[in-house]
Amino acid sequence: MKFNEFNLSEAILKGIEAMGFEEASPIQAESMAPLLEGKDVIAQAQTGTGKTAAYGIPMLERVEKKGPLQGLVLCPTRELCLQVANELANLGAYKKGVKILPVYGGTSIERQIRALKGGVQIVVGTPGRVMDHMRRKTLRFDDLAVAILDEADEMFDMGFRDDMRTILDETPETRQTCFFSATMEKDIMDFSRKFQRDPEIIRIKHKQLTVENIEQYYLEMKASMKPEILSRLVDIYDPTLAIVFCNTKKRVDALVSEMASRGYAVDGLHGDLKQNQRDAVMKRFRNSSIDMLVATDVAARGIDVGDVDMVVNYDLPQDEEYYVHRIGRTARAGRKGLSFSFIVGRDIYKLEDIVRYTKADLAYMELPTMEQMDVNKRENLEGKVAEILDSEADLSEYKPMVESMLRLEYGAVEISAALLKLLDESTQSKKHDALDEVDYGKKFRARGLRKDRKGKEKKGKGNKKRFTSNAKLYMDKGRKDGITPKAILAIFKKETDLGRDVVGNILIRDRHTVIEVPKKAAKSAIEQLDGMKSRGKTYHVRAYRD
Repeated sequence: MKFNEFNLSEAILKGIEAMGFEEASPIQAESMAPLLEGKDVIAQAQTGTGKTAAYGIPMLERVEKKGPLQGLVLCPTRELCLQVANELANLGAYKKGVKILPVYGGTSIERQIRALKGGVQIVVGTPGRVMDHMRRKTLRFDDLAVAILDEADEMFDMGFRDDMRTILDETPETRQTCFFSATMEKDIMDFSRKFQRDPEIIRIKHKQLTVENIEQYYLEMKASMKPEILSRLVDIYDPTLAIVFCNTKKRVDALVSEMASRGYAVDGLHGDLKQNQRDAVMKRFRNSSIDMLVATDVAARGIDVGDVDMVVNYDLPQDEEYYVHRIGRTARAGRKGLSFSFIVGRDIYKLEDIVRYTKADLAYMELPTMEQMDVNKRENLEGKVAEILDSEADLSEYKPMVESMLRLEYGAVEISAALLKLLDESTQSKKHDALDEVDYGKKFRARGLRKDRKGKEKKGKGNKKRFTSNAKLYMDKGRKDGITPKAILAIFKKETDLGRDVVGNILIRDRHTVIEVPKKAAKSAIEQLDGMKSRGKTYHVRAYRD
């Protein structure tokens, strides 16, 4: 569904276009219409599905320019506050007179107070800092029109339920209220009933990954490394055809320009291309005039080229289902394929969601070095020469040249090496840049997925999560009960006097969880947690025996 089908204002459509969004993601398509109509909504959505735009666009449409505070977004963390405020600012960039302010702890409250006094239409904040402003009377909700609770389940797990209730109690009953949550458990539904009127419930089903014969890898890097790492992967694996996915049209155009300047045969495909331009690009792609196609998700729909043997997620997709669609472009007709996902910073959490909901089996890959690239290039060169020799190709045109050099008393090995050098240099049209944290002995520090962190020894000072002598606790609640590492930490913080720092490794299974704590804290933890009631459930905790 296109954004212009929602009857949005010209200013908001310009903001959407400037961000490079082409088509609404599933959660946007389902929730924007009722929100634009002023209805309350409960939406089940994960991080990375485009949920900020799903509630942000209707909020920006409703907010009046230069008016009082009209929109509130509550988020569990400072990082999410900044991310949401930044995306709302970009979406509303052309709606002049709308100010958006993130408010969170750990920074100057006086600066936030000055900004609030200057007039703000939308506040994005953590419950704790919003409560601070309410107590100081620097934040009033008399004219609030829209309240959004983003990642409501996370705020529950972190102990913000009472703060959320207090904040919503201070807002007008006429407000529009929207809950976005990864789960729709009974306590969230019960909580929402107190503050919503006949809400529309939206659930987006996730497809599991069903494609076979695809080796899937992820690589962690800085954003500035992406073009170079892409170049190295293409040179190392030498794909017949590769599709590189970006999330926006601007990114497609920029990457095509960058890769072309490095000497690659590359072209782009996105929604701004006319049909004849699109046809020309696809013709070049199909007849192998280009070896790399950079595309957005929407533009890549309908592409069915059998020789694609590499897919690169240059940007992680907005929606988990897009991951399935993307990598399914390779390994057609029983062939094997490769997929690589580029991870920058907090993208690792979005990748966790993709793995969880698509059941994808991704392996961690170290960033390829210049040395590795050179070794692979030599191996590829040897392979091409061997291929010609094995094919019994007609070499009669070239044999006299070799015989002539042999008569000049050059050795056969030296002649062959010189010819390979000439061939190598003739193919070295690609530009590469050395990377400090990859090529000079320094190692880029990667977080890794949870499954790849298991069993790794963490060393260094200040590491509070490792102990020389640990005990293990067995808790009778697991993944299917909504248990997450954050939930465990929140339980220890809220329900015990031990704090969250005593928690070591956490192993979460479907129906139970094993938690490491120092031996001296184990007895106290069991006494305080066994029989605990939370979110309508009774927790049983005992010593775990291997």
